[in-house]
Amino acid sequence: MFSIDIIVKNTPVSLSVQRKLEADAETVYQQVLEAIRSPQPQILELTCEKNPEKKVAVLSSEISGVVVAQKSGAASTGRSPGFVTMMATE
Repeated sequence: MFSIDIIVKNTPVSLSVQRKLEADAETVYQQVLEAIRSPQPQILELTCEKNPEKKVAVLSSEISGVVVAQKSGAASTGRSPGFVTMMATE
C-alpha cells in the first residue's frame, strides 16, 4: 500500500489517500504536482483505495507539499517518513 500525503499551508496535519499499486500512487503524485504548478487555483478531489468512502478536496493554491511513501503492514504508524509531529505545551 502506498500513501500519498498532501501538506496544506497553515495546517498541522496532512491529508492522505492510499493506492495499492506504485504506478497508481505515482499518477496521483503527478496529478497533485500539476495542480500546484497550475497558474489558476483549482479544487483537487481525491479518493482513497483503502477506504473507498474517504474523499478529500483541497484548493491547489493551499498545497505546500506532497509525499509518497510505501506503507508496510508491520511498520505502519499512521505517519509517513519525513513528517515531524509537534506538540504544544502549556
